[in-house]
Amino acid sequence: MLTLDETLNASETGSLGRRIMDVALERTGARHGAIMLWDERAQGLAIDFHVVNGVVVTIPDDVVPVYTDYGGYNGVAAYCYATNAPYVCVDGPTDPHYAPYYFDSVSIAAVPIPYQDRCIGVISVSSKESHAFDRSTTDALTELAAKSAKFLRRAQLYRESQQSSGRPFLIKGLSPGWLEVERRIERVSATTAPVLITGESGTGKELTAHAIHFNSQRSDKPFVTVNCAAIPETLLESVLFGHRKGAFTGASSDKLGEFTRADGGTLFLDELGELPIPLQAKVLRAVEDGEVQPLGSDSAPLHVDVRLIAATNRDLPKMMADGDFRSDLYFRLSVMTMELPPLRSYKRGNLEVLARVFVKQAASRHRATARSISPEAMGRLMAHDYPGNVRELKNAMEHAVIMASGEMITVDDLPRTILAEESSRATAAKPEEEPTLAELRERWLAPLERAYLRELLERSGGNVRRAARKSGLNPVTLYRLLEKRGMGRSRDGRRPN
Repeated sequence: MLTLDETLNASETGSLGRRIMDVALERTGARHGAIMLWDERAQGLAIDFHVVNGVVVTIPDDVVPVYTDYGGYNGVAAYCYATNAPYVCVDGPTDPHYAPYYFDSVSIAAVPIPYQDRCIGVISVSSKESHAFDRSTTDALTELAAKSAKFLRRAQLYRESQQSSGRPFLIKGLSPGWLEVERRIERVSATTAPVLITGESGTGKELTAHAIHFNSQRSDKPFVTVNCAAIPETLLESVLFGHRKGAFTGASSDKLGEFTRADGGTLFLDELGELPIPLQAKVLRAVEDGEVQPLGSDSAPLHVDVRLIAATNRDLPKMMADGDFRSDLYFRLSVMTMELPPLRSYKRGNLEVLARVFVKQAASRHRATARSISPEAMGRLMAHDYPGNVRELKNAMEHAVIMASGEMITVDDLPRTILAEESSRATAAKPEEEPTLAELRERWLAPLERAYLRELLERSGGNVRRAARKSGLNPVTLYRLLEKRGMGRSRDGRRPN
């Protein structure tokens, strides 16, 4: 069923997890699943591969302890690992071994991964419906775990051999645009070709560069980042190429440039569009010939072996036309280009996946109690347009985790930027009067309805009649609801079909 070489690299471990998980979901009819491998150093189960509705969640160093602070088992997977036996949870809230990890599930089936008479991890599937799994589920997963064990053992050994700080945080499958980006990451990582990453601010350009480096043959070499917009123009040449003692006032000693520090590895030039014209020629020489000349040096150029990844949110072709960017450098760097999609293009249902992951990360970092998001707060999150993209959502969730007083994030915990639109509408409508029950109901209901309608139209290909059939509404009623929620026309001015 599975074929793999005796040795693995980072890219292969990811594809291995995906292939095994695809089989697990197909055989059990589940939509969510995870592969957890025992991490000896962290003494817990590392969530090595996690799929939620087709979205792949990979978070470095996220380890689930087997036991809680009070001595119980830390969830179904932990119980399965500790007892080395399959387990089916048919109703999470009433199960003594249930604990939420990323997402609230109701049914969970888990089986141990056997290797040389011991358990090295767990394969699990889950559902939001109760009694979704039975003995036939664990039988199918047990067979899969046995056939996959030797491959997962190699993946486990590879994972333990890597420095955890180098593993990138990635979530895959969030939108059709991301599927193309992921395909290009997979293809270009094995090469040494330069890469140009474009996209709006906050879309994850540096994370993408990290993923390319981590999945390349240079993953054990340096990954060096230079933000061209954050360094004064007068110092940028010295930062990139280094200088010799006495090259300029204040140069009291020799200094290595970032190109030299990245020798053998990857140099990531962020905000490439801010690179001054005079330095663009030197960068081109470094990329094409592998030669760098420190400031104040009369010696022969230094030779470096650097893979260059650059990123920008600026329109480089327009800058070329205006004479602000060298065409030869642009065409050299754009051997492989990747345009990262904005958050507003993601499938709306996947925004919930992102939000919950960010909540878990922030709660762990700040040792906070917040673990879940109320339906009302999620409705507000899904109704927002996110001009700051993924970075804005991540910061919003960190803010909410800090502000939350309990385990659930409420609307009051969200930052003002998320609430501004609804607040301004409410203020304009009744600036000095107490809201009525109907007005309060409308405030809560509006973002939830907009989020539902967006997802409904997305699943129906924009066809309102098809959407009406799926929702059980009369088409005329649905049209009126779309008009009421300001969705009667698409962004390009056309009505839905």
